[in-house]
Amino acid sequence: MKVGFIGTGSMGTVLIESFIRSGALQPSSVVASNRSQDKADRLAERYPGLTAARSNRQVVSSCGTVFLCVRPLSFKAVVDEIKPYVSPDQTIVSITSPVLLKHLESALPCKIAKVIPSITNNVLSGAVLCIFGDRMTEDDRHSLEWMLGMIGKPIRVSERHTRVTSDISSCGPAFLAYFVQKLVDAAVEVAGIPHDEATRLASEMVLGTGKLLNEGGFTPESLRRRVAVPGGIIEAGLELMERELDTTFVRLIQATHAKYDEDVEKVDHLFYGTIVE
Repeated sequence: MKVGFIGTGSMGTVLIESFIRSGALQPSSVVASNRSQDKADRLAERYPGLTAARSNRQVVSSCGTVFLCVRPLSFKAVVDEIKPYVSPDQTIVSITSPVLLKHLESALPCKIAKVIPSITNNVLSGAVLCIFGDRMTEDDRHSLEWMLGMIGKPIRVSERHTRVTSDISSCGPAFLAYFVQKLVDAAVEVAGIPHDEATRLASEMVLGTGKLLNEGGFTPESLRRRVAVPGGIIEAGLELMERELDTTFVRLIQATHAKYDEDVEKVDHLFYGTIVE
């Protein structure tokens, strides 16, 4: 069975390349379309056998499962375009968090799922959040999770927790990378260490810390206690962070939620013409 991708931007490309690299899909099983045809054509050149479709209709007409990898405000136009060609036995998978299951189930007659990938899936690691519509059977869910399990760890979450779980698994890499960048910049400025050397050390630190939290039996709290000696250098640094960052992460989550709520309202308006409570 062929798997389709409508949209080959950043995350669409990550999914396609990760599925192929992991062996979950062969290039000959992939059909992809994009608003800019040259992007799909370049993927076909990179992965011989992959079909660069000339239309979204071609993708839907030839694939049992189709990933919609487009921006929230483009969803309604794409859904309207493909609706005449969607059948009840097909599965449409959204990777866009503000597009809710109810939006797609009200507009399409098929099985609906929402999957939130992460840039970490590019190295076949990290979580893949899974939210399933009522039309998905347990076999359907397991089948999709098997494929996603080749590029990360599928984790079922409630749709009402889409935003906060995405903050951690999908936005988290950017937030963590920002922290690492600032740590490196400060080390260069204060101590004069070469930037490349500081970056390499910080990158190895992040990798090792991830292994400790996933394989070493540590929680974030227990790891912090283990390395912070009372009255020591690490404790001095942690005390400063506690003072300076006291409400930063609460405000960070509040900011992402506010943007999410705004986007959901815009999508509601596109699908229903009015704001739905």
